[in-house]
Amino acid sequence: MLKPIPIIICLAFSAQLLLGQSFSVEKQRALDAIMQQEKEMIRMSDQIWALAETALEETESYKILADYAESQGFRVERGVAEMPTAFIATYGSGSPIIGILGEFDALPGISQQAVPEKKPLKEGAAGHGCGHNLFGVGSLGAAVAIKELMETGQLKGTIRFYGTPAEEKYFGKLYMARAGLFDDLDACLDWHPSDKISANVQSSLALVDFIVEFYGQAAHASSDPWNGRSAVDGLELYTTGINYLREHIKPTVRIHYHIQHGGDVVNVVPDYAKVWTRVRDSKREGMEVVYERVKKIAEGAAIMANVDYKITLVSGLHEVLVNRTGGAVLQKNLDALGPITYTEAETAFAHSIQKATGKPLIGIDGNIYPLEVTKENPEGGSTDVGDVSWLVPEIRLGVTTAPTDTPWHSWAVVACGGMSIGHKGMVYASKALALTMVDLYTNPAIIDEMKKEFKERKGNASYKAILPEGPPPVPGN
Repeated sequence: MLKPIPIIICLAFSAQLLLGQSFSVEKQRALDAIMQQEKEMIRMSDQIWALAETALEETESYKILADYAESQGFRVERGVAEMPTAFIATYGSGSPIIGILGEFDALPGISQQAVPEKKPLKEGAAGHGCGHNLFGVGSLGAAVAIKELMETGQLKGTIRFYGTPAEEKYFGKLYMARAGLFDDLDACLDWHPSDKISANVQSSLALVDFIVEFYGQAAHASSDPWNGRSAVDGLELYTTGINYLREHIKPTVRIHYHIQHGGDVVNVVPDYAKVWTRVRDSKREGMEVVYERVKKIAEGAAIMANVDYKITLVSGLHEVLVNRTGGAVLQKNLDALGPITYTEAETAFAHSIQKATGKPLIGIDGNIYPLEVTKENPEGGSTDVGDVSWLVPEIRLGVTTAPTDTPWHSWAVVACGGMSIGHKGMVYASKALALTMVDLYTNPAIIDEMKKEFKERKGNASYKAILPEGPPPVPGN
């Protein structure tokens, strides 16, 4: 069995990335600022990794980031958009106003130590299976680097870091978008942990999230079941209808559900049932068509079971509106930074992760690839960054923080996020984002071109957050 890799990494990594590269004075200063923060960034990401707080309960994790921003001279507004763990940190004044997004919520039930075999840190607890402990810190490190250039007069404008909670469950950026918090931005950037490095010019899947509840009449399941009306019959007919529908939907559509309540005991006809459903498609228009069909299936199921039903909208996401102009600027900076290199111990750690998860032992991919062609219908998941991208031109980055083909949202990603493989990706992302922001501040024509593409892709569509009326679902409220 391999010994765990120490969490502290050699700072020589930062210097190695810069060997043989030539950067402008402003860009070199930004890189230096990130190198100076490196130890502190790793410390903060490890703290957030260990806390592993879930949606809208990231009370300590958010404070780590907000306090650090404040200590670096940012003006911090906490509790924005009616979410106690959401915040905005701002430095500078005037145009351009450039935003950068940072997430920090964990996923329930995948607690894991920083070792390459499944071993919970705390049984049943949450874990950072999407690498958000790295995401928020890496973005904030880039924002601080830009702030230092503004402080010395080398850059002019406004830098704004968005601390965005609850991406995994409640989609916190939707509430921030509804509150108009992105409306005055000229451009926005984000990154996400991945198993490869890429200027991300692919879209995502739009989705709608909703709850279906069925209400019947309880009765004794043996002595007088004819007096009962089973809510679970309604639920089963509903899920059966969904599963028959799958034959008649486009390949781009995904439907999945989770039964949250299906009765209490076997000898009672259940009078209540509840199922959480999610419909996705590569385009919002396609998703909405299937959503309407699924709602009719719920109505039909209720009629057949002779029960009542209720549909409650939770939220929904727009697909990402791609901006290739911004992606091309980011790509040049990735090429200038060059690949991430790994030690023998890190490669061995990666092989152990791959062996434990049944993947080929091919290690970690730190290479830089050319800018991809944007697919009409992307694969994969959904993100509330999509909603931001319909309000402002968005530049998206993916950076390696786990071995190739590592199952995402799993213990394996948690393990890598708490040791040097994850740390290296975080620091690299911070540098790439900072370099790209320097380009935006020093060359206004780039932002003009990004806005032009944004308007062309958006067309006549108007943005409205897919949310029910009322405040965010903060636990305890």
